[in-house]
Amino acid sequence: MISIMPMTEKDKPDIAEMMKVFYHSPAVLSDGSEEIYNNDIDACTGDCPFLEGYVLRDNDIIAGYAMLAKSFSTEFGKPCIWIEDIYIIDEYRGKGIGTMFFDHIGKKYSGHLFRLEAEADNVKAVSFYKKCGFEILPYLELKK
Repeated sequence: MISIMPMTEKDKPDIAEMMKVFYHSPAVLSDGSEEIYNNDIDACTGDCPFLEGYVLRDNDIIAGYAMLAKSFSTEFGKPCIWIEDIYIIDEYRGKGIGTMFFDHIGKKYSGHLFRLEAEADNVKAVSFYKKCGFEILPYLELKK
């Protein structure tokens, strides 16, 4: 049975390992680091008001994780939830877990705008996100 639970401190080793795989895949431009993984998980499990983490479980097995960042979109005039990370281990992909997660946050954050980033070459992910109602925006993203 699949469950979506808040990330806890005891999940840290498993989530950090999944982050290593995710951040070293073609789905992400940067490789991350132990420091980044730890900071992200600590923010999810601590009292940071901007980031929350979820563990996607199949009974006692962690099948994946997700991290959401909270902001406000002045462009759309409403609160915004950024799906920063969503990772499902290979053997659980295609089993509806991603759809279940998007349904879960859609209900929890009804009335919010949802945004995420994907590598254009990650055709399967882009196709899945479109199937879940996301549309491609023609923005160029910059960072400093």
